[in-house]
Amino acid sequence: MEKTSSRLLPPLPERMRPSTLEGYVGQRHLVGEGCILRNMIESGNLSSFILWGPPGVGKTTLAQILAKTLDREFYTLSAVSAGVKDVRDVIDRARSGSVFASAKGAPILFIDEIHRFNKAQQDALLGAVEAGTVILIGATTENPSFEVITPLLSRCQVFVLKSLEVADLKQLLDKALKEDVILREKPIELRETEALFRFSGGDGRKLLNVLEIVVDSFAGKSGPIVIDNATVAACIQENIAIYDKDGEMHYDIISAFIKSIRGSDPNAAIYWLARMIDGGEDPLFIARRLCISAAEDIGLANPNAVFLANAVFDIVSKIGMPEGRIPLAEATVYLASSPKSNASYLAIDAALAEVKQSGNLSVPLHLRNAPTSLMEELGYSDGYKYAHDFPGHFVDLEFMPDALRGHVFYEPAPNARENTLRDYLTWCWPKYYKK
Repeated sequence: MEKTSSRLLPPLPERMRPSTLEGYVGQRHLVGEGCILRNMIESGNLSSFILWGPPGVGKTTLAQILAKTLDREFYTLSAVSAGVKDVRDVIDRARSGSVFASAKGAPILFIDEIHRFNKAQQDALLGAVEAGTVILIGATTENPSFEVITPLLSRCQVFVLKSLEVADLKQLLDKALKEDVILREKPIELRETEALFRFSGGDGRKLLNVLEIVVDSFAGKSGPIVIDNATVAACIQENIAIYDKDGEMHYDIISAFIKSIRGSDPNAAIYWLARMIDGGEDPLFIARRLCISAAEDIGLANPNAVFLANAVFDIVSKIGMPEGRIPLAEATVYLASSPKSNASYLAIDAALAEVKQSGNLSVPLHLRNAPTSLMEELGYSDGYKYAHDFPGHFVDLEFMPDALRGHVFYEPAPNARENTLRDYLTWCWPKYYKK
């Protein structure tokens, strides 16, 4: 009988969804005493906002608690299935309920996975949000600055939710074992929690799902339900890496990877490379970023770096994975262990900034080509000196537009290779370079 009744109940995460802030676990920086969302709820002074955080940390639950506490009309849309017509229908219904709204405040429109809305769908929200016809609460696992249009983003606050900490997971686990209508009746012995917490990855929903899977694995068996690390691992088989190659984690991890190379830490760089490979990242994406890092971060401190990175890109494109992990690792360690210079990167950016500021300055006549007799008569190429005709294959000749004479864009960085370049440039241009 108990087995049949259990099937009729919703899954454990849904059964454990709290309806008040007192039962809400985690995000104390937002809902703790004196914190911004709690103050918003207690004052009833609600404005549109976006909840940004990883899966299973309470975004939807928080929106529902807020609507229930403030006794507001609550509309919900999923960006996966809703279109512009659905958005407009909700806004029209909100407008028609203006009497209710005037008494209790504007209705709440909750849009789950708002990052999946295209520009037209997001545009459809602007007028209603601006006028206060609805209070928009968006939930997203993706960085809003990439996925939400600027006009809508400017009308919303962004609140960042964090992965649940071990203390939060323990609190959630204890609540489930003590309060859930099914689990509290079972002879559960909780001996170890490390695997439970590790497999959950800071995701409260995943924690409760894993717990339910483990408990259900004892169905039909006599004796206590023993939860330990071995039992959890046996039930789950393997931990699916939390890596979305199209989402925010993709940007975070590639950022950590490049910054580890730039910071000359081969161990950290290899770790982040492993995270990307394990998560199924496109190996050519990684190889392209290695090429960029070789030019931007190593540069002339080790000119061979860009050749190696380019060779690795070519190799990986030919052999694919899993063998491609080896040249990727080789390039990663090589770049991270190389001396660093961003002097060329700074030079081109400085030159581009100068071009934007000073515009299209004329090429000095002595640097212009003179393919016709008329051009020769006009002085094109007049005064040009061929460097190879002079000692050391160098001649002191001005190559800048007149307005930029003496302007230095490239400053050699202090490393062995560029110290040699500085010596040469100082010999050529003592008026511009000093040792």
